[in-house]
Amino acid sequence: MPTFAQTDVQVTDTEKFIYLPPDAAQNARRILVKPNLGYPASPPVTVSMGVLQAVLAGLRQASPQAEILIVEGVCSATSLEQIASRNGLYALLDSGMQLLDADTLPLKEYPNRSPHPVRFPMMLAPALLSEVDCRISVSAFKRTYLKDAPLISASLKNLYGLFPRARYKARSAHSRGQLHRPSVPLVLQDVYFTIGHLFEGAVVDGDRKFVSPDWKPDRGEAIALGKVIWGEDLLSVDREACRVGGEAIPDYIEAIAQLLIGSAAE
Repeated sequence: MPTFAQTDVQVTDTEKFIYLPPDAAQNARRILVKPNLGYPASPPVTVSMGVLQAVLAGLRQASPQAEILIVEGVCSATSLEQIASRNGLYALLDSGMQLLDADTLPLKEYPNRSPHPVRFPMMLAPALLSEVDCRISVSAFKRTYLKDAPLISASLKNLYGLFPRARYKARSAHSRGQLHRPSVPLVLQDVYFTIGHLFEGAVVDGDRKFVSPDWKPDRGEAIALGKVIWGEDLLSVDREACRVGGEAIPDYIEAIAQLLIGSAAE
């Protein structure tokens, strides 16, 4: 069972960002990077190539021989390959790096380690998550609205793209509507306790914050922040990203933290 600990988080000006990976990345054989590239849109809807390049460079320096796997599942009819090509991802990859579509990978059941699962006693996600030495979430920083309530998307929400649409779709085959019921903040608790706790690192691209007036995660306003927020704990990084970005700490972060504290006390 994971335990809650407020870990060190770094905040750096975007142009000065040099990524220092977690210990798990040092001399690793295989590293998984989950970038926010789910929509056919440029930053800040998706992660910027400058921030992603810095992350990949830091990982390559830590593990010169590692196989680095960039894994994403899209949220539209546009393919991952098309989105990656439009955004310039392929120019960043060396011979030991490859892009993988999460929807095409073999799956595994991950048990929900929460003491109080919300909806899913287990969740299906790529088996690859359990076959690598290090996992890093590299996200954009966004605020949308669902059911008239603000939703912050950062390193934890970024993990939605790892779940297979064939299993979690609802009305649209292009999205994961099942993960919106009963609500995204509640399901994010299940996401954390199934696969989120596996991640050793988180990077939030806060160069620009994306703010939507509604639920649409690809239509809205870009607000300059000029920062990159990063560390080893998803909750701590997302909490600090909200502070830097002038956003209230989401209820789902506090709910997960309380569950972790309660579990540690038992």
